[in-house]
Amino acid sequence: MTTRQTPPDATHWSTRTLAQVSKVSFSTVGRIWRAHGLKPHRVKTFKLSNDPRFAEKLEDIVNLYLHPPPDAIILAVDEKCQIQALERTQPGLPWKKGRCGTMTHDYKRHGTTTLFAAMNTQDGTVIDVCMPKHRHQEWIKFLQLIRQRTPGDKDVHLIMDNYSAHKDPAVQKWLAKQPCFHVHFTPTSSSWLNMVERFFRALTDKCIRRGVFHNVNELEQAIHHYIDRHNQKPKPYLWTAKATDILEKVKRAWAALRARGYVPKNRKFAALQSIDRRLSPELG
Repeated sequence: MTTRQTPPDATHWSTRTLAQVSKVSFSTVGRIWRAHGLKPHRVKTFKLSNDPRFAEKLEDIVNLYLHPPPDAIILAVDEKCQIQALERTQPGLPWKKGRCGTMTHDYKRHGTTTLFAAMNTQDGTVIDVCMPKHRHQEWIKFLQLIRQRTPGDKDVHLIMDNYSAHKDPAVQKWLAKQPCFHVHFTPTSSSWLNMVERFFRALTDKCIRRGVFHNVNELEQAIHHYIDRHNQKPKPYLWTAKATDILEKVKRAWAALRARGYVPKNRKFAALQSIDRRLSPELG
């Protein structure tokens, strides 16, 4: 009943609602759920890429992580948009024995900023700048900063997502004049493939989420201070997953969606077909 039915007035069962229907105690329902590893109150989000070149782009980027070209710099680049400078309406209480810290659920907004960051996947250092907007004009300024901060005699491989500002004609024109820059786009709906997203998560957890900022300048100073401290003792993230293992997992997920009758609009499973073509030589 837990896995195949739902209550008439809800999306999932609780121990008590299922106990009422099944005529057993809620503690019995709880024991059965624990024995079978069922947790109906929990849900995880996911999104499979419909990119027809998914396998090709995946292999390209994973190969950069696992086998970087000699004498080249690999940068995972992206912007963290609309970071809000939030001030809590009342001071929170500090931590003490037996009690966690507190903060009010409401806040005052004091503006936003956008963080542009390029993380060196080989040594963990980060090039950063904050700007009020995230249009293609700001993206070009950020690329110019990367050009200034990297050696002119080395190739620079940029891993970025498919945001429209990254593909603007003005950006493409600027990149065409930089022969040492090589762009690698992640597949659509695959931000997890960009290592800088892992850095953004750490920045949010350790610096931004619980911070109190009275203006945008305070927020930007806190961000820059965090990154400066990070760059003093940088530690790169270690990528271990092989492209074939990821493709196998994605293929199983597509099979599960197809079993539920899902068909991507106007795609005809192009992404899945590209995965099949990539896996068939490996599977022999």
